Amino acid sequence: MKVTVVCVGRLKEKYWTAAIDEYSKRLSKYIKLDIIELPDEKAPESMSLMQEEQVKTKEGERILKAIKDDAYVISLEIEGKELSSVELAEFIEEKKLRGISHIAFVIGGSLGLSKAVSQRADFYLSFSKMTFPHQMMRVILLEQIYRAERINKNEPYHK
Repeated sequence: MKVTVVCVGRLKEKYWTAAIDEYSKRLSKYIKLDIIELPDEKAPESMSLMQEEQVKTKEGERILKAIKDDAYVISLEIEGKELSSVELAEFIEEKKLRGISHIAFVIGGSLGLSKAVSQRADFYLSFSKMTFPHQMMRVILLEQIYRAERINKNEPYHK
């Protein structure tokens, strides 16, 4: 299976990069992983709703260009469905059994995702009602994909 993580924003801190590198290495045993980092738009603290929509639209256009036509798209959204680690593992396995060979996870920027990206998504996934920095969310997502692969292979994992 191929998994693409499309994310807005670059990782600057070494600790995030180290964590991503570690999970990428672990995942290479199970999947072909591709991480696509897209530039984020400048978003000052005080913006009008219209300006926020413009930022999300520009970022959304970049995201949509990065998603392959054959990908089953899972957008990370607060309003999405919450799954346990076991449920995520079952969800991914079910997609494999249905012949889906490419899943793209999408992590938006600091303002979230544009409507166009949400409309392109096949599934909305939420990790929590809380908001997380997108750098941290990338690490959490890779850890959960790794955990899902270990669960699906009946390998031990930390509960």
